[in-house]
Amino acid sequence: MSEAGHPEPDRIEGAPHPRDTQRLIGQEAAEAAFLDAYGTGRLHHAWLLTGPRGVGKATLAWRIARFLLATPEEAGGGLFGDPAPVPDTLDIAPDHPVARRLQAGAEPRLFALRRAWDEDKKRLKTVITVDEVRRMKSFLQLSATDGGRRAVIVDPADEMNTAAANALLKMLEEPPAAVTFLLISHQPSGLLPTIRSRCRELRLAPLSPEGLAEAMAAAGAEAGDTGALAALAGGSVGEAIRLTNLDGLETYAAIVGLFATLPRLDRPQALRLAESAAQRGAEERLALFLTLMELFLSRLARAGALGATGAEAAPGEAQLFARLAPDAGAARAWAELHQSLGARARHARAVNLDPAALVLDMVLKIDETARERLGG
Repeated sequence: MSEAGHPEPDRIEGAPHPRDTQRLIGQEAAEAAFLDAYGTGRLHHAWLLTGPRGVGKATLAWRIARFLLATPEEAGGGLFGDPAPVPDTLDIAPDHPVARRLQAGAEPRLFALRRAWDEDKKRLKTVITVDEVRRMKSFLQLSATDGGRRAVIVDPADEMNTAAANALLKMLEEPPAAVTFLLISHQPSGLLPTIRSRCRELRLAPLSPEGLAEAMAAAGAEAGDTGALAALAGGSVGEAIRLTNLDGLETYAAIVGLFATLPRLDRPQALRLAESAAQRGAEERLALFLTLMELFLSRLARAGALGATGAEAAPGEAQLFARLAPDAGAARAWAELHQSLGARARHARAVNLDPAALVLDMVLKIDETARERLGG
């Protein structure tokens, strides 16, 4: 929760907030790139942290902010003379005053730009608005009187509306003195090209299965079947935690079990699955179910094209894929269905189509394609 008691948009349920995460696992290259720029006097005023959702971008942003606010400017940063040795790590002691203030949400030299709470609707806003950027601008003007470095974390930049993006762009074009902007983006291609051009990019990679297990343990989450989690989460610890919290592995196994009955679909089983995915008030579970359905199709298409998908994400998956996608022609058909069903699902959710009808429609389209490919 935020200091006002409202939910925080940048927190994953079941995991510590990025500001409270002391270790960043599997992103040594990105950290080294930042430290190299810092130590050689090429500390850019704006950094764009990119990569898949949940691989540590927000944790890295908070680590960089903590490091910059806690490290004397004489320690590297490109100053002339004979400064103190340049730090070789972003680690800051947990009992450092800056670390303690950040953890308490009381650091006066940091601003987190993120979706705000809508008092009228009693929920988080769906986008970052220009009002929040104006608040940030006022904050920077006030905090400038204290001197020293300041930091802004935008999490994620993808959620800015057009007015907010344009207002931030003006600040990036004429950056305030001693301010470092840290923009987090899951889909940088969707940002204004002018914003991207004014940032230096740090790209974070998906975690290996070993790194994923280590990161989940560090977050206090049970990894369970690490191989299956890694296969479905795509190297994202955030997605792995979501899968664990919402019984994602069991749901995916149920999807595989249902489609194992193709081309003679078990319709009662299909109805039960659709009803379970569309229970009232279970919007998050429905979103995960639709994600897993799309993931099933993408893995199926890839198996047909490449002959393998790597580790099994559910018992019997490899055998099922070999039967449903034995060649490149089948892979192409499943890839096309993956695209069309993804678009249909997004449209259906936008117009509030009945969730059970949406899920059943997807299942029947998959059944239809299987019968066309296999007969039955």
